[in-house]
Amino acid sequence: MKLFCGRAHPELGHRVAKELNVELGRLTTTKFADGEIRIMIDESARGNEIFILQPTCAPTNDNLMELFIMLDAFRRASARRITVVMPYYGYARQDKKVKPREPITARMIANFLEASGADRVVALDLHAEQIQGFFNIPVDHLYGGPILGRYFVERGFNEDKDVVVVSPDVAGVTRAKALAEMLNCPFVVIAKRRPAPNVVEVVEIVGDFVGKRCVMIDDMIDTGGSIVGGAQALMDRGAREVIACATHAVFSRDARARLQDSCISEVVALDTIPEDKDANFSKLTILPSAPLIADAIRRIHLNESVSELFHDWR
Repeated sequence: MKLFCGRAHPELGHRVAKELNVELGRLTTTKFADGEIRIMIDESARGNEIFILQPTCAPTNDNLMELFIMLDAFRRASARRITVVMPYYGYARQDKKVKPREPITARMIANFLEASGADRVVALDLHAEQIQGFFNIPVDHLYGGPILGRYFVERGFNEDKDVVVVSPDVAGVTRAKALAEMLNCPFVVIAKRRPAPNVVEVVEIVGDFVGKRCVMIDDMIDTGGSIVGGAQALMDRGAREVIACATHAVFSRDARARLQDSCISEVVALDTIPEDKDANFSKLTILPSAPLIADAIRRIHLNESVSELFHDWR
């Protein structure tokens, strides 16, 4: 088994390698004068099981192209099996046609990965679980919820009778329900509409949250508009406190400033996307995902069950 890491998140690659007690594989990534990406694998891959760690976060297109080129290089280097580990799956929100003549880009990315030589994909909290069905190769879907849940359990939230979990939309009910079971508390659902991308209007909040500490969970925080709007609606209608948590801290545009200036008391996320340490804000708490990713890689290599990692996440 050999683990290689692209340039998207080298810090996470080193953390995963440390958890696995292996050295990161050696490769050289440069650019030609015209900006084209050049990949050179600096050690033999013949007959090896190769794991490539590369979240396709911003700059998404560059990171995706780098991943496709790495896949082609390893396939031509006679690797026995190639597994792509994508802590963050870019273009996942384009998973269906909402309007006429729109692409289903999440499916297109799946096709590109297969065509480039991927034999298996590992992803962490896909935006839509049906994306697994876009692939004709095995997909191991990991969940960041248990990591978030254990963080709150360690802080005693499971013993606080005034805690309630909040789903920011109907699509996230399953995730909110699983966290609520970990924290032994009820959950609430925000019904909203999106008149335009990154624009959210809260229609109704279903459940008892007045006077409660609300833990709002989502798969990602992008511009922060949805999570901040939902938190403000909760506070305006009687919530005592709102804590936001998500697997992927995308933080586009002015998301950091928006979250810092909002009524949210704390933002908790995983390190699936590289941190901009100079731009981080005081309300942010980052939790490690490397132990989970490393355990999944180890189980795949040893042909053991990956689903057993989530026995406490239903």
